[in-house]
Amino acid sequence: MQHRMHQLSLLLYKLSVVFFEVEILDAKTKDKLCFLDKVEPNATIGEIKSMFHKSREYNLRLTLHSKHTGKSLKDEDVLQHLPVGTTATFYFRDLGAQISWVTVFLTEYGGPLLLYLMFYFRVPFIYAPKYDFTTSKHWVVHLACMCHSFHYLKRLLETLFVHRFSHGTMPLRNIFKYATILTTLVFSAIYGEQQVRIALIIFLFCQVGNFSIHIALRNLRPPGSKTRKIPYPTKNPFTWIFLLVSCPNYTYELGSWFGFTLMTQCLPVAFFTAVGFIQMTVWAKGKHRSYLKEFRDYPPLRSPILPFVL
Repeated sequence: MQHRMHQLSLLLYKLSVVFFEVEILDAKTKDKLCFLDKVEPNATIGEIKSMFHKSREYNLRLTLHSKHTGKSLKDEDVLQHLPVGTTATFYFRDLGAQISWVTVFLTEYGGPLLLYLMFYFRVPFIYAPKYDFTTSKHWVVHLACMCHSFHYLKRLLETLFVHRFSHGTMPLRNIFKYATILTTLVFSAIYGEQQVRIALIIFLFCQVGNFSIHIALRNLRPPGSKTRKIPYPTKNPFTWIFLLVSCPNYTYELGSWFGFTLMTQCLPVAFFTAVGFIQMTVWAKGKHRSYLKEFRDYPPLRSPILPFVL
């Protein structure tokens, strides 16, 4: 009896549900690539992708967007909540070969760390033979190497054990945009001990602050989730800067490189810090706009990266 009642309830459900028809077209040629019949209204874009192509490797490199917005649809978007009729048309675009964000950041941080150490230890194929594996007479050069190595080792460990990424992959071709060797160019200068000590304090303070912000951001997102929340200060004093800026991780990052520049008194490092500041400002402004757009109750006093300034 119970089995028959279950079958009857399933039949009534199928009769009451309005199924969708989904057609997928090539974004460039507009050729029809796939037609899916009887798609449930609560199906997500991720599930539609799986229906479109069963290969998980290929599934990571495709994106779908609607003709209404032209923007890529998120995997968690639900079909019945999109501005489409019962016959939905989506456009397919191949994103190309993909690489995981973990690999991207390991490359981004491991590259500068390795290159810097190659210059620091003066490996034979970089310097003249008489300088092979010699060391600088300036003690601050060794301190700078320790600070630089600490920074990138911290970032490598954060990538492996702290960060949670909202996107699993990125196009492989973009990885070349994340590589830099400017931090390998640290030259000798006239160093003042008091200046170096102050610079070291600034550097270490901002490193701890940067790590504290990364932990706070990690705790906002449960494991395996892509949900976004407004970050607020925690009991950790280093997070209180959230009261004034949207991206304090970039604020502390900038402070670290300012301290490193002050410590080394090196023009290439100053140039690297300036370029990094410009790039981080672009990222911070984008994140700030995203927060304002997504959350109506977002704190109005916050600036993107520098309190009350920028």
